[in-house]
Amino acid sequence: MLRIFFHILAVVALTALTQLGGIAWALSRLFRRPLLAFGGLYVGLAILAAWIAPLVGRTALSCFEQGPLQVQSWFYCATNRTYVTPELKASLQEVAASVAAAHPGTQTLVLDAGFPFLTGFPLLPHLSHDDGEKGDLALFYRDASGTFLAGQTRSPLGYFAFEPGPSDCPDSWISLRWDLAPVQRLWKPYTLDRHRTGLLIQTLVEDRRISKIFVEPHLRKTLGLTSEKIRFQGCRAARHDDHIHLQL
Repeated sequence: MLRIFFHILAVVALTALTQLGGIAWALSRLFRRPLLAFGGLYVGLAILAAWIAPLVGRTALSCFEQGPLQVQSWFYCATNRTYVTPELKASLQEVAASVAAAHPGTQTLVLDAGFPFLTGFPLLPHLSHDDGEKGDLALFYRDASGTFLAGQTRSPLGYFAFEPGPSDCPDSWISLRWDLAPVQRLWKPYTLDRHRTGLLIQTLVEDRRISKIFVEPHLRKTLGLTSEKIRFQGCRAARHDDHIHLQL
């Protein structure tokens, strides 16, 4: 019974994390060497997804191309979290190219986007990201000397390195609004590149395809941004002063 419970838990966890991993885990139980089979099945399903997803309106952001738009970590590629609609992909590529044209060498980094299949399938821990029309971008940073740090983020995955600022949200257990105060000291001591980050958000604002951008109110004020497209995501959702959320 305990073994069955473990395998059920593994299927649920891998499905939540990667969408396809649960299928690979379940099928791998049919083989004599299940762990080896799981690795092969998972890679095969991921490759197959990259071929099939365009047929249902999703396409993967490239994890190998070198250019102004890049995926921040191999983790997002390995867990199938880089899928977007062709329209959002085109928008991200053009926005990144525009920022790089203004500041050569700038790399716009994509964090979580979406899974390859099934509109409405949640991309945890996000409250949205379930249709290929949403994505997160990393902030830009400088080191202590003021030098721009191309392709780098304060935390390993680009999330949870919060910019300090006031909040009007009350403390609540029923919320994804984590402060994670104990781990803040673990992140790299970079400072926000206000100019590039503000330019990125303003370029997103000017893209007619983008309908909403979520950042914390204090960060919006710090960057001097005023567009009605830039909104507060609400107190139930995660903080957005560690990344930029955008959607069609």
